[in-house]
Amino acid sequence: MNRNDSAPAVQARGLTKEYRRDDFVVTALDKVDLDIPDKAFFCLMGPSGSGKSTLLHLIAGIDKPTSGEIRVLGEDIASLAEKTMASWRSEKVGYVFQTFNLIPVLNALENVELPLLLTGLSKQERRRNARTALEIVGLGDRLDHYPRQLSGGQEQRVAIARAFVTDPRIILADEPTGDLDADSARDVLEILAALNGNHGKTIVMVTHDPRAAEYANMRRYLEKGSLQNAATG
Repeated sequence: MNRNDSAPAVQARGLTKEYRRDDFVVTALDKVDLDIPDKAFFCLMGPSGSGKSTLLHLIAGIDKPTSGEIRVLGEDIASLAEKTMASWRSEKVGYVFQTFNLIPVLNALENVELPLLLTGLSKQERRRNARTALEIVGLGDRLDHYPRQLSGGQEQRVAIARAFVTDPRIILADEPTGDLDADSARDVLEILAALNGNHGKTIVMVTHDPRAAEYANMRRYLEKGSLQNAATG
């Protein structure tokens, strides 16, 4: 499929996600309509349980909607077979978690290199790309350090490097500063802003923190599965 670069990076129409247990139904997302422009820094805010992480999972193709449509980078991802979905996700989307999810027995360079093992790159090329990604996040001098030897902020920067080392179009960040002190949070947010402004990545970030949301150029609020009025700036 040839993609129109003026099209939204993410487009949802009537997007609904329900979780069923016996006769009990929980509606996590309720008929959400959403356009996230390509190369935007988009922030999704809302209380716990409002459906923010569910929306990220749908954008990443980790989960599928109950009803409605979602297109990511022009692809109707809900219709993709699981094997095709996994390949698409590894190429197009990077994911940053609140809890870092680094492998304790691997050093920083090896953690960042992990997603590249699924590519056809040589070991030398993988190492070079991982080293470059760590230099971008300011950790070029921590290549051989293990997670236990890093601060929380440094661990999250390694996780961000791992998320963009495959050069995805979209980076999804689920509460990326939730476990960090103010200075480390600022460092992480400035890196995400630089990936957006200098490298053209579309950033979709979930956060509770209004100070973190200030880094975005587009903000929406999710309340009980429903998207509230747009806010930009």
